[in-house]
Amino acid sequence: MTLVRIQTTMSNEISKRLFITRPPEPPHEFLLNDPTDSIFIGTTKVFKVPFTWTFSMLTNPHVSVVGITGAGKSFFVKTFLTRASYVWNTNAIIIDWAGEYISWVKQSGGKTISFSKGDYLNLMDLSGMKPIDRTKQIMNSLDILTDIAEYPEQRRLTEEAIEQSYVNAGFILASPPPPDKEPPTLKDVTSLLDEKLQEGTYEYPAELENTIYRLRQFSREGEDYFANKSTVDIGKLASSGLIDIDLSSLPDERFRAMAALFILQTLKEKMRMEGWSASAGIKTFVVLDEAWKVASDERSDAVTIIREGRKYHFGLIVASQNPTDVNEAIFSNAGTTFMLRIRFEKFMNYLQGSLNFSDFIRSEISKLGVGQAAVDMAFNTGVQFPNIFMIDKIVGELPLDTYLVSISKILNQDEIEDNTIQKEYSFDKMSLSSKLIESGIGSDVVLKFISKLGDQGNNIDIITFIKLLLGEGVSRDSVISLLRGMGLKDELVSRVFKNFV
Repeated sequence: MTLVRIQTTMSNEISKRLFITRPPEPPHEFLLNDPTDSIFIGTTKVFKVPFTWTFSMLTNPHVSVVGITGAGKSFFVKTFLTRASYVWNTNAIIIDWAGEYISWVKQSGGKTISFSKGDYLNLMDLSGMKPIDRTKQIMNSLDILTDIAEYPEQRRLTEEAIEQSYVNAGFILASPPPPDKEPPTLKDVTSLLDEKLQEGTYEYPAELENTIYRLRQFSREGEDYFANKSTVDIGKLASSGLIDIDLSSLPDERFRAMAALFILQTLKEKMRMEGWSASAGIKTFVVLDEAWKVASDERSDAVTIIREGRKYHFGLIVASQNPTDVNEAIFSNAGTTFMLRIRFEKFMNYLQGSLNFSDFIRSEISKLGVGQAAVDMAFNTGVQFPNIFMIDKIVGELPLDTYLVSISKILNQDEIEDNTIQKEYSFDKMSLSSKLIESGIGSDVVLKFISKLGDQGNNIDIITFIKLLLGEGVSRDSVISLLRGMGLKDELVSRVFKNFV
């Protein structure tokens, strides 16, 4: 018994000494930076030190943000962009997969690009590139999004037709484009292939037909978002303030990913053409939110921007609720990673393996509430202190009011006991308001509904949640749209409405 007491006493003393010699946070001089050259994030959990972010001491300005829906991810991104604009006059282009930022960008005085309103991107635009280089980029996009690499003859036919279209339009493949020439479109490419098929002399007509079919998916009438003259100049948007490019109206993931890849390719070329900059701060942040197809593939230009952006003062922000959707090259190269609430063990395993944090930090992350975070920073010099620490609360531009919606009432007992099923959906006030407006619900109804949620103590079950909406005269179609936007699968949406038959 005496031996146990001695051992306990010694362990306590040692733990105190370790705490003193190796504190759980970086020193204040690495956290509290010049307010004219940094962004305030919040206070640290242990010593309550104000944490202001700047990339001057980091390997690069890139940021990755992970956390479940409702953990405060988009709230953080909005706050971060707002303050970057104040401090550095930073531009921002949001590649908005689900249309989540539309309302906020409009309220902030920014501009929204939407393909449902007649906007087009010509996939063949050169943006100052040589046609031969742009051809390689287009083929790279097709390699990422389709299985064309498994069909060498179709790939060759496509590449040759793209190059020939540039030649027919008066471009020289290996030379920079003259400023007064209009580039061809994908429709010109498919026309060339159609002519080849009509000639009847090609040895493998089936391969040619399949090649035409592939390209026509992106150029058929009504879905020719990338096969008409561009109405949007991506290069100019990079220096035009706050821009939201809404991809939610595009038909499917392939179209969204094609647009995102084109935007990233164009921005990368603009970044390189503008060259090195001695200016302080960040010229442009590019935001990828839930862009899994683009963020997961190492051939994507998201990875190129991550590796090269610092010297050009370009920053990339990648946000995802599923960290396994983000390529490890992004995690390993991002100067800062913000980890908000993480639900699943496999996600935590991936993060711990990628960022190599301790089991203690893992335990702390598992306890995080809405708006709390662990921060991993890659300093550009060797340091004798931990580069990962906890933030007590991300302090935003608006109060982080949180609404928790439980779906347990529509689950059976097996589902309730299944830890892989999400049973609660939490939202901050701003993101919930945005989702309601995007579902076609009027702003006056949104205000009344939010007020009634507050009367419920901000914690509500899904059935009562729907009753409140229907009681405000919201249509079933709008409610269904909202539930899908929240992340509920169609089968669960059907279960919800069985209570209202």
